[in-house]
Amino acid sequence: MTALPSADIQDARHVMHNVYSPERFFSAAAQGALVTRFGQRTMLVSEDFIVGFQLALEEEVGDAAGQIMYRCGFEWGRVDITNFETRMRDEFGRPINKMHLKMVLEQWWWPLQVMGWGCWSFDLSHRDEGLIFVDLYDSAVARSIGNIGRVVCHFYAGMFASVFSHLAARELSGIEIQCYSMGEAFCKFLIGSSKRINAAQFWVREGASAKDIIERL
Repeated sequence: MTALPSADIQDARHVMHNVYSPERFFSAAAQGALVTRFGQRTMLVSEDFIVGFQLALEEEVGDAAGQIMYRCGFEWGRVDITNFETRMRDEFGRPINKMHLKMVLEQWWWPLQVMGWGCWSFDLSHRDEGLIFVDLYDSAVARSIGNIGRVVCHFYAGMFASVFSHLAARELSGIEIQCYSMGEAFCKFLIGSSKRINAAQFWVREGASAKDIIERL
């Protein structure tokens, strides 16, 4: 085996994918500053911080807290997928809409998994019907809040809606139809047109299960 020159080794490390070791993904840029291997500023927070933030927001705005978190997730996802698209184009020399969609999605998600957002699986088999499903395991929000009998991962719903909107080149909406905080084993999200998401939102409020909602759609 021929050893790579040091410059080539550095290049290989830069383009390495699916690196799940936090020690190789995070680095200290300056005192008190934590950045990812892509140079993104980030921070580590405790479960108490997540719970406290959620409770404080609900105390301030009541039922509007979910919608605020959804919009925050949507805007955050829009910026993140835009930055991701630039990285992919720089590395592979082509836009992401010319790449295999499943590969693009996995490459987008793995840094978020390293950062503690959980692991996911997505179902694109109903795209022709205008529906995309995402299963999320170990949601940072739901895992921190625990079983309170309702969906809590509004930020994720907005983020998924934003990312799939970008990839589909049309406005999509998202909703969580099953949550770990409802006592379920994992969280499930539905992404589709605003009309269908509004219908799903009504059924969620009425207490319908994810299975019932999917069958009605």
